[in-house]
Amino acid sequence: MANPVIMMRTPVETALIERFIREKSALPGAAQLRSEAFERFQAKGLPGRRVESYHYTDVRNMMRAFVPDAPDALAPASFLAFDGFEHRLTKVNGHYQGGTLPEGASLELLADALRSGNTVPGLSMGAASDIIVDINTALMRDGLVISIMKGADVRLHIACCETVTARVSILSRLIIDVAEGASLTLIESHEGPDGIGYQVNEVVEFRLGKSAKVEHIRVNRSGDAALVLSNVAAILGENAEFSTLNVALGAETSRHQVFVTYQGENAKANIRGATMLKGKQHQDTTLVVDHAVPHGISRELFKTIVDGAAQGVFQGKIIVRPHAQKTDGQMASNALLLSDEAGMSNKPELEIFADDVVCAHGATCGALDENQLFYLQARGIPRAQAEAILVEAFVAEALDEISNESVREVLAGMIADWMRARAA
Repeated sequence: MANPVIMMRTPVETALIERFIREKSALPGAAQLRSEAFERFQAKGLPGRRVESYHYTDVRNMMRAFVPDAPDALAPASFLAFDGFEHRLTKVNGHYQGGTLPEGASLELLADALRSGNTVPGLSMGAASDIIVDINTALMRDGLVISIMKGADVRLHIACCETVTARVSILSRLIIDVAEGASLTLIESHEGPDGIGYQVNEVVEFRLGKSAKVEHIRVNRSGDAALVLSNVAAILGENAEFSTLNVALGAETSRHQVFVTYQGENAKANIRGATMLKGKQHQDTTLVVDHAVPHGISRELFKTIVDGAAQGVFQGKIIVRPHAQKTDGQMASNALLLSDEAGMSNKPELEIFADDVVCAHGATCGALDENQLFYLQARGIPRAQAEAILVEAFVAEALDEISNESVREVLAGMIADWMRARAA
């Protein structure tokens, strides 16, 4: 009889296993869901290069040392603000600190919701199964459950601020239920200190009822030494409309995952990204769009600027199930490389099992057009300013569909500031 294969565990994997065993009896609610997630992690370990979807982002190698949980802390004196979003909730180091909610929205602490048994997190992610999400599911304790009432129209800003002074881990979960006919515009902003290698594992779940609408904007301005693993999952009901945009400027290493599953017919999803990388930053965007019912529409557009020795990654998959006829899915990833050392890996995929569909994908990667630069310079515009004009125009397409003009201007200003810093 052959000897069984013994998995060699890293110190981080061992520490996570020991932590779950030590804490599981005290974790609030969802015991079965936690155990199932933990068993998957225990069987597979942290994802590394041998896992196809993590080939370009070796989390197992990046998380070499276990770091403790972040402490609770008071909110910082200032954080990113957006005009028209006067209602704001604040989270510091993953812990909820308070705030105000608009009419039509209610809030419950995740721990209380789990203990009551009324909320069961862990969305069906179609064909996707992800270990990073499993770690969050097994250990989640801090987070929020937000409910948007039927027919309500809500604007909300969640300011996530890290005030850490040492290497710590931040694990949180946000569950958002949007009832039939309701509308939600949500901004998530993430900010943290430079020079500290803190780690973030965050999951945001959306559940959209019939004809519900969600516009979600996530801004990553995390510290320049941080490891950020962010996950967005959404289930779309009949005629629902879901829009999500990830603007990534911060973190040394970040991986942003999006999982969208169509449960109702005639639903629409618009998934976009605007990424600005410099130095030795590494940013990975991975998404799975699962058209499980007919008449679904999805649009995916990602714009990436890579400078210095930074590396960008895009992995996108559209799945069309056998009975999901009349599906329309279009996916594009476009990258600009501003230096010889910059790199970009594109891996768009289609898995189509139906015959009456309109689906396409494409990816481009290149440098700034020298003819366009010459045209601008010939009219007296310095080269650095000419490059900024072209880059800002390139990224603008990902921002154009933001419904709130002031939010669009704030994000465009961040990109302009990034280009000015580069020129300096």
